[in-house]
Amino acid sequence: MEFKCAWVPFIFILLFLHCSKEESESIPNCIEQKIKTLEKEAVWNPPAKIYSYTYQNQTVYFFPQRCCDIPSELYDENCTLLCLPDGGITGQGNGKCANFFIERTNEKLIWEDSRE
Repeated sequence: MEFKCAWVPFIFILLFLHCSKEESESIPNCIEQKIKTLEKEAVWNPPAKIYSYTYQNQTVYFFPQRCCDIPSELYDENCTLLCLPDGGITGQGNGKCANFFIERTNEKLIWEDSRE
């Protein structure tokens, strides 16, 4: 009986670490839906990626531009389009978050299209 009980704290620690990791990596459903949409499209060149950042005290999701005049997109956790940080005809996006690249922190690649 003592041998079995010795494992109890270890198991609780593993469960705690596992739960904490899942919570920190959770992706809002609306972003998951955008990923599913991207997976139905032809593969971008370069392949699509989505990053999360902290920007203006909130978690945001950045979809880098895929080519030339196509702007990048920045969404909040509710999939509200906040701005187009770069790209477009001028290369400067729509100017609504000109400081994004300077102020963003906590970069995490949350999804990358692995298709070829």
